[in-house]
This record gives sequence, structure tokens and C-alpha cells, in this order.
Amino acid sequence: MIILNGGSSSGKSGIVRCLQAVLPNPWLAFGCDSFVDALPARMQESDAGIAVAADGGVSVGADFLALEAAWREGVVAMVRAGARVIIDDVFLGGAASQQRWQKALGEVGEAGVLWVGVRCESAVAAGREVARGDRVRGMAAAQADVVHEGVVYDLEVDTSRTESLVCAQAIAARVHDGEDPARRTPSTAHVPARPTTAP
Repeated sequence: MIILNGGSSSGKSGIVRCLQAVLPNPWLAFGCDSFVDALPARMQESDAGIAVAADGGVSVGADFLALEAAWREGVVAMVRAGARVIIDDVFLGGAASQQRWQKALGEVGEAGVLWVGVRCESAVAAGREVARGDRVRGMAAAQADVVHEGVVYDLEVDTSRTESLVCAQAIAARVHDGEDPARRTPSTAHVPARPTTAP
């Protein structure tokens, strides 16, 4: 299992698509956006569900958290059943969000999860946010740093000036079929912003 964490417009979705292309075996991809899209419409702007403020701030309520916990358990069940899964998430709670995943993962987390931080300079993410036009302005800047607070990674990549494919190749290099990603030597090194040689 690979869990990517990064703020809105940090480039996670592009990395996920590239990972699915470069990894030799089929990997399923699930993300927080698809989970939110699956919620009833009434929960997408309510105190009990998820609400986005005019400045891009995101708040979630009790019903959202309960359904998210069930979704997380379902994803882990697929991994236990033998599926390879990539998660694209936004840890709004920083370390607390990672801990919720760790609780759901249980022994799966001990055996084979690669934690990846996807960083992007706030100004760059904000520019992407404007270009894509499907996010409330301010969300990217608000999430750029807070989602990483207290989170422990095996690998970090920075998409500010590095293409999704290069980031995906760096991640894929840490994932080998038949070998648990979590047993590989952890690294906190960033992918260089301007790689001088092909990975």
C-alpha cells in the first residue's frame, strides 16, 4: 500500500496516474476526493458533513468522520484481500490523520505501507488552483504546510518544479513486488527540484 499525503493542488493525482503506469503490477487508486464525491449532497455543505469556507478552509463533522473511518476500514480490507492500493489523501489533522490510518491498518501497516509526503510551494499550488478552476481559492495555500505537521514519511517528493513522472519514478523505486515497502530503508530525502540526470 502507498499512502500519499499533500495539500490541495499539490500534484498528488498526477503522481497517482503515473504510478499506475510505471508500476509493473496493477494498483488500485482511491482518494479523499472520490470519498467526498460519494457522500450524499446534503453532507457536502453541512456541519455534520464537510464544509468549505469562502477562504478555502475545510471543516468536517461527526457524520463525515464516522463514514470516513468506515471507508478507511474498507480500503484496508481490500489490501488484506490481496489488492495493491494507492491512497491520495489530505491530512487536514496532520499527525492525527496519519494515526487514524495507522489504527485502521493494524498489522497491514506493520507489514507493507509506504508513506509519501507530496510537498509543493504554497505559491505554486495556489497558481495551479486558479488554473484548474474547481477549487475555492485559498484552499491550496491553507493546506500546503499544515497537512504535513507531525507526519512521519518514508519518502518525500516536491512537485514545485519536478514533473509528476519523476516523482512517481522515485516512489516506484521504493516499491518492489514480493517485498514489503515498509521494510525498505526509510528516507527523508526530497526529490531534487531540478534533476540533472534521469532517475
